[in-house]
Amino acid sequence: MAQESPGGRPSGFRLAVERLFQRYVEGFDDFDTEKVLDCFAYPVTIWQLGKGTVFADSDELAENVEALFEVFEHEEIAHSSFHVVEATSWSNAALVALSWTQERRDGDVAMEFECRYALRRNDLSGEWLIALVINEEEVSPR
Repeated sequence: MAQESPGGRPSGFRLAVERLFQRYVEGFDDFDTEKVLDCFAYPVTIWQLGKGTVFADSDELAENVEALFEVFEHEEIAHSSFHVVEATSWSNAALVALSWTQERRDGDVAMEFECRYALRRNDLSGEWLIALVINEEEVSPR
């Protein structure tokens, strides 16, 4: 189990998780489909609204990401931020829980929710990627 190093500083694993999700946030904040897609290991499964969908490759997932961008535009979401609630790794697998806040341009909170992720470390690059997303059923719109 990897979480924090002695002295309370984030471990290398925890920092890698934060870097992965910071890239993910930047992709959504910039409406950059490719940046978001590069955060995933394929095939990837996304569970939301009680249904799991498997995306075989980035082309299949791109349609879902573009639909999320449309929701963000409609809800005027301009910035997302996350907090790592829990992060645990074993070899090339990891489980991560994040709490998310999404804000409008004026700084008002649009949504708050938690999400769970299974990560897989790329065998060649050593980079952590998202292999499974489980969205909470209850999202608190504001």
